[in-house]
Amino acid sequence: MTEDMVMSLGAEAVKVMIYIAGPLLLAAMAIGIVVSVIQAITQINEATLTFIPKIIAIIVVLMVMAPWMLEILKQYTADILGNVQEWSR
Repeated sequence: MTEDMVMSLGAEAVKVMIYIAGPLLLAAMAIGIVVSVIQAITQINEATLTFIPKIIAIIVVLMVMAPWMLEILKQYTADILGNVQEWSR
């Protein structure tokens, strides 16, 4: 396994990780910002107020995007397992 193979494998792993975690993190961040603005406007300083909306948003995004995420993981896994023989030399 050459250095280029290792670097390309690592870059692909990071890309897949961003594709899978990105939508979930963006939804949690957006809900967190909205709830924080509402808390600032109403002057309610409750730290636990953001948990339930974030969980609901993450579940909704996961339900909507799960097929796409599974397809990305399936392609990545097929690529990894398909090239094992080449990389093991």
